[in-house]
Amino acid sequence: QVQLVESGGGWVHPGGALRLSCAAAGFDFSAYGMNWYRQAPGKERELVATISTSGSTNYADSVKGRYTISRDNFKNTVYLQMNSLKPEDTGVYYCNVWKDVAYWGQGTQVTVSS
Repeated sequence: QVQLVESGGGWVHPGGALRLSCAAAGFDFSAYGMNWYRQAPGKERELVATISTSGSTNYADSVKGRYTISRDNFKNTVYLQMNSLKPEDTGVYYCNVWKDVAYWGQGTQVTVSS
């Protein structure tokens, strides 16, 4: 049974930083690409960052240069380091893996506000 558990969200001032974690279980973590999505209030869920099995990464234009996705295959965990946060980064952040179907974590709230 695939399980994804996000943590690390919170409230931060503009310009601040947060590090999100997603602990995965129930599948061969090292064999799958992993993704981070976010959903802002009243908006559709959007893809923020991806990391392949080999460690190749891709980012949405809105977060390039500020966010870094990484993975630790020994800990079955994917991370999202978020720097220089902006109010428009506010939303619920979800960890995702596509394994026949899409699996999602419960999400972690990130609020950027002064």
